[in-house]
Amino acid sequence: MGEVELSCRAYVKMYLHACLFPRCSINGLLLSSSPTGGAVCVTDCVPLLHSHLPLAPITQLALTQVDVWCSQTQQRIVGYYQANACVSDNNPTPCALKVADKIAEQFDNPVLLMLDGNKMSPDYRVPPIVMYERKDSRWILKDKHTIMLRQWEETRAIASQMMESGDHTLLVDFDSHLDDITKDWTNQKLNTKIEELASPANGNI
Repeated sequence: MGEVELSCRAYVKMYLHACLFPRCSINGLLLSSSPTGGAVCVTDCVPLLHSHLPLAPITQLALTQVDVWCSQTQQRIVGYYQANACVSDNNPTPCALKVADKIAEQFDNPVLLMLDGNKMSPDYRVPPIVMYERKDSRWILKDKHTIMLRQWEETRAIASQMMESGDHTLLVDFDSHLDDITKDWTNQKLNTKIEELASPANGNI
């Protein structure tokens, strides 16, 4: 597997998901709208759960719905992310490996990304992520030099700004959608807000 590029939108939403539920394990799916071949470009993510992560029926329901939505919006599922409730633990759990293996059945170069709770401070200078790739049916640590997050300083500033303004509460994960189906798990409002902050007019890109 070659390089992986993480977009501002994908990172900010993962970060906000973890911050919205700081005492919970959270997870979600990584999406790409880029053509196949070459580097894997993660352009978006869908926050899934903040409770009962190992519960298979809910995960399967979410995977199916996201898959259908992706086929309608010219996207595909290319990976999985998770943050563990214990901030010092950034190892993939059996649940993480199981979902990532499922994605690997449909996509050749899947990404398994763990958020590092110890490094989630807005002041931290490098992305708080640990990434794994699949080789010979096993998940191994990916060389961090093959992970790209363009304009990291700007992305970090946007995530921090959204936390300070309370915009992180706009984030809806699949769990919250199941509690109230009027809530939009595709997070169009949040996406628009991130794009506004990242626009050239605001000097962030």
